Amino acid sequence: MLAFTRGSGVLSRFRNSQSAPVVVEPVPTVFPEIGGADIAAVFSGKRVAGDFYDSIRTSPERVLIGLLDVAGRREDNRYILNHAQEIFRTSGLELFSKPDINESDAMTNLCLRLNRGLIDVCCGVHSCPAFIACYHEKFGTLCYTNAGHTPGLVRDHTGLSELPATGLPLGLFSHATSEAPTIGLEKGAALLLVSLGLVECEGHSDGLRGTFGLDRIKQILQTTDISGARSLCTAVVDTASQFGAKIPACDDRTALALIRMG
Repeated sequence: MLAFTRGSGVLSRFRNSQSAPVVVEPVPTVFPEIGGADIAAVFSGKRVAGDFYDSIRTSPERVLIGLLDVAGRREDNRYILNHAQEIFRTSGLELFSKPDINESDAMTNLCLRLNRGLIDVCCGVHSCPAFIACYHEKFGTLCYTNAGHTPGLVRDHTGLSELPATGLPLGLFSHATSEAPTIGLEKGAALLLVSLGLVECEGHSDGLRGTFGLDRIKQILQTTDISGARSLCTAVVDTASQFGAKIPACDDRTALALIRMG
């Protein structure tokens, strides 16, 4: 597990005005193996904006997942992404590692730390919509918060349902909180998270220019074989790329899926 220290990490480097910062990308995510579930993420093209996903195992039965969208261009906000990953990983391990915890309280505390950390490192407000979830592989439950992010989508035997925003985007108000409900994922159910860049991808359909839209993403989720998380993400991202093929991408396009297999 990668460890971070505040004294020698991203925050101290970027507050040192006497030397040029060394800007690096966040640590690449390697999704943990999850018993009875499959998880993957796919993005198209070169990163140009603030999409960022990460996942860590916090205990023998819990896996933490996050999809964040830091406002701004990649060349300007990479230090913010690094700092967000530091908080996500260190605080996530601290808050979700014990076997007997209130996951909703832990999720609220994690979002508070991320929120205040973003305000601190930016020395002011900086919008960061985020969808963060803790999956319990024994019970198949998902405790989540949607801080101003695009709705999470769940497909199960009843059809499709949305997981709408439960609070404001991170990085705006120092004491803002988000609710953290818990849902159950039945066997065969799929959770799909998409970035705003996918929903607002501009392109042409039937000779008319418009945005890709959440309805098209729902249709893909409804009709695509969900036997694998990566194939589901690829279907969404590739279809959006074909839709917007003639228009240069001005935002990141990311899809993340979690499928409960058994």
